Amino acid sequence: MKRSLDIRIKTKDEIEILREAGLILAKIVHEIQCSLMIGQTTREIDALVEALIQRNNVLPAFKGYRGFPACACISVNEEIVHGVPGNRVFKNGDIVSIDIGIIHRQYYSDMAVTIGVGELSSSCRKLLDVARQALFKGIAFAQNGGRLGDISHAIQTYAESKGFSVVRDFVGHGIGKQLHEDPEIPNYGHAGTGPILRSGMVLAIEPMLNMGGYKTKTLKDGWTVITADRKPSAHFEHTVAVTEQGPVVLTEYSDITNPV
Repeated sequence: MKRSLDIRIKTKDEIEILREAGLILAKIVHEIQCSLMIGQTTREIDALVEALIQRNNVLPAFKGYRGFPACACISVNEEIVHGVPGNRVFKNGDIVSIDIGIIHRQYYSDMAVTIGVGELSSSCRKLLDVARQALFKGIAFAQNGGRLGDISHAIQTYAESKGFSVVRDFVGHGIGKQLHEDPEIPNYGHAGTGPILRSGMVLAIEPMLNMGGYKTKTLKDGWTVITADRKPSAHFEHTVAVTEQGPVVLTEYSDITNPV
């Protein structure tokens, strides 16, 4: 028997706090993007993430969450999500997914990007471009009165039309006073299905696209998820508010804001 969903509608005041959180997180992610280079380790990047979180007087959402040991999930090449930072060194041609969450005034924000290190192959450049565009295809359907399945369908159809697969085992989610709230947001599905979207819902939409098949495998660390066929994967995520005027990306970077 399916449990009933508990989808929280946020007030305008709550969304304003989530907007503040999103701006802080977007600045942190931007700083990390600008800092990534060949020869760094994933542990070094996580240390920088932690320093930036502390500098902005917010809390890490991931460190300690269900026992996760770091502030950022850092996943390289065939790693899809939940990569545990360690001694892996970035090499020319790597693609690096960095997923960061923060807590600001008791509210969560969540964002992920995939970044190329050095010179990428044409196939990896295409993967990153399509994954990024798939996110915005989904966001466009986060409309008041629409259906959750419209987001999922838009992501899947765009990704598959470009020759990539979408991960089935991991999904987006609602977000607010909890990191993971209802509803789950698959990156595949049928338009016109699922819960009705309402103004005040806040969603973490996060397509994960693979160059090969969609099947996954979790490594012995219990966290790091890789593609079963070891082909590259890309992951992008924004925290988005559904409003009567349309979707609003709360984790959108703006260089008008104060530097981190």
